[in-house]
Amino acid sequence: MLEAILEFVGEFLLQALIQALVELGFHAVAEPFRKTPNPIAAAAGYMLLGVVCGVISLWVVPSHLAPTNWRVVNLVFTPLVIGFVMLLVGSWRAKHGLSVLRIERFAYGYLFALALALIRFFFAK
Repeated sequence: MLEAILEFVGEFLLQALIQALVELGFHAVAEPFRKTPNPIAAAAGYMLLGVVCGVISLWVVPSHLAPTNWRVVNLVFTPLVIGFVMLLVGSWRAKHGLSVLRIERFAYGYLFALALALIRFFFAK
């Protein structure tokens, strides 16, 4: 049971780390391009980026970190938690007068994490 919990936490941490690195990259790249994109195009872009990061994560960690009977739970709850974490990050940044990207809102963070989780769910060994 403890092993299953640790593997579930490992899967969550892997996705959280990838999302944090992507967020840092977006802040660096987005500054010169402050034009507000279409929300639907932004959602599709974050989902596509989640798919790309999911594929890259398969090269780094090709096997599931969560045991078989926890994979659906991981697929459902990890994107929700990541969405809330991104919401908190965005709130913190706004409160401190820093720029907030779309990925730092619940829906966009959730879509990114869901796409990444779906790739890992279906294609990890």
